[in-house]
Amino acid sequence: MREQTLDPGLSTAGLSRTVRSTRPFDVGSTIAPLRRGGGDPCHHVDADGAHWHASRMPSGVVTYRLVQDGRDGAHARAWGPGAEEFLTGLDRMLCLDENLDDFAPEHPKLVEAHRVVPGLRMLRTGLVFEALVPAILEQKVHTKSSFAAWRSLVREFGTKAPGPAPAGLMVAPDARTWRLIPSWKYHRANVGPQRAQTIVRAARVADSIERTATLAPEQAARRLRSLPGIGVWTVAETAQRAFGDADALSVGDYHLAAVVGWSLLGHPIDDDAMVEYLEPLRPHRYRAVRLLELSGQARKPKFGPRDPITDHRHH
Repeated sequence: MREQTLDPGLSTAGLSRTVRSTRPFDVGSTIAPLRRGGGDPCHHVDADGAHWHASRMPSGVVTYRLVQDGRDGAHARAWGPGAEEFLTGLDRMLCLDENLDDFAPEHPKLVEAHRVVPGLRMLRTGLVFEALVPAILEQKVHTKSSFAAWRSLVREFGTKAPGPAPAGLMVAPDARTWRLIPSWKYHRANVGPQRAQTIVRAARVADSIERTATLAPEQAARRLRSLPGIGVWTVAETAQRAFGDADALSVGDYHLAAVVGWSLLGHPIDDDAMVEYLEPLRPHRYRAVRLLELSGQARKPKFGPRDPITDHRHH
């Protein structure tokens, strides 16, 4: 059985809660997808290995600090109007209820990866719009460029995280703010018109987007893909963080198919071949990819120079 404690009262010390799982659990590998590169204003890992993050819960903003607690637990402390709501849903967010009875990979590398990374869980934040915006920024551009755009826009339009947060920790803008950011500000952050317009359109229907968290992953994905500018890849990247979807394979990713091919077959493959090859792992295809990455077994040989980073600011 999972154990949990909730300290009453909200003060400088904040609220706290400890959750435990019936099998090994690792805070770092589980929470890592929330971090959008080094210097992410919304995420900070301190010298003790604690993960600090700032979010917007329906009840208000929250700063939370997550640390490992033994081999099977996590201890959280939270500040701000959204602290109690966040802590109440902590075990659900960390997917401590996951059932892996149907995950039985046969490839030796995946078997080994599952053995050496037993504490990986999916993420189910339920904060769909919060996950969607950075995914849109990452569409069809170098990761370095998208992370820089995220830092620039959050630092300018976000708000200071509540509580005794690390210096510079920010809460990302709310939907109204994203909608009202001038086009030239997006341009200055090196965000092209198509991505900027997609964010603005999504911000206009943010309430509807948030309601997809209550739907089954397949239905939620269809609903999100109905929005102009949001395709399979963007939905998968969102589902990996907001829905706890262990099958949310990022089809269309610039590197993923080649990484899967080189890692498991010894040669590159395309998206269609990747989807076909990973089909027996459904509904755990994304989990398999994460295990490869975390176990250090994901590989892709380097061939020649990388594509240049597109700078939209000069267009």
